[in-house]
Amino acid sequence: MSRIFITGSTEGLGRAAAEALMDDGHEVILHARSPERAAALDGLGKRSGGLVVGDLSSAAQTRDVADQVNALGRMDAIIHNAGIYSTADRGPAAAGHATIFAVNSLAPYMLTALIDRPSRLVYLSSSLHRGGEGSLDDLDWEKREWDAGKAYAETKLHVAALAAALSRRWPDVVCSAVDPGWVRTRMGGASAPVDIDTGRRTQVWLAASTDPAALVSGRYWHDLQMEEPAGEVTDTGFQDRLLQRLEEITGIGLP
Repeated sequence: MSRIFITGSTEGLGRAAAEALMDDGHEVILHARSPERAAALDGLGKRSGGLVVGDLSSAAQTRDVADQVNALGRMDAIIHNAGIYSTADRGPAAAGHATIFAVNSLAPYMLTALIDRPSRLVYLSSSLHRGGEGSLDDLDWEKREWDAGKAYAETKLHVAALAAALSRRWPDVVCSAVDPGWVRTRMGGASAPVDIDTGRRTQVWLAASTDPAALVSGRYWHDLQMEEPAGEVTDTGFQDRLLQRLEEITGIGLP
């Protein structure tokens, strides 16, 4: 049995992954953005090994989430699932530019740096990462004309490159990035072509399987198959510059 922490696990792919892992006998630590979101867990919360609460758009709350996880003891795996495309439910659009970057890029980096190192790290990316901007300037869109689709793509490029960078930096940790596909969730919408069971299975497999293929670090996955990501993801220079920028912005260095 493994102990696995999943960010953004009150609904969608995060909740589906948690349910699958619990059904397989693993201990899952859940994460909710707020007490209100935590209440929506219903019976799933009772089955879990614990629950942490904190809004990943806030640096202070992200630090607190890391502290809560560390207080529960070391995890065997962490699935960085939490992510947003639209900020319509999070306040004024002017605040949304930085929110997408904070939740999708900064929070995974901060949690990775602050949580006791697990044996496996899984980051949810997207095929849209191939449309991301390779430049690491103006990451929070303070100067550029706002483009939500491109901003989302950039953040998914960041986490895919983060996984690749960590596979070099931490050879004792299996680090993976996953494209779950366009899944029928609240984010993906009812017309998305991929059902939620298919969308969750690769990250579940990478987090807990003893299959030798699941223990290959530094790869980009889709539907249980390795794929070639955008060139920036495997560019060690880009990886290093990304880590430097994330450290500058957050004030937190990787151990």
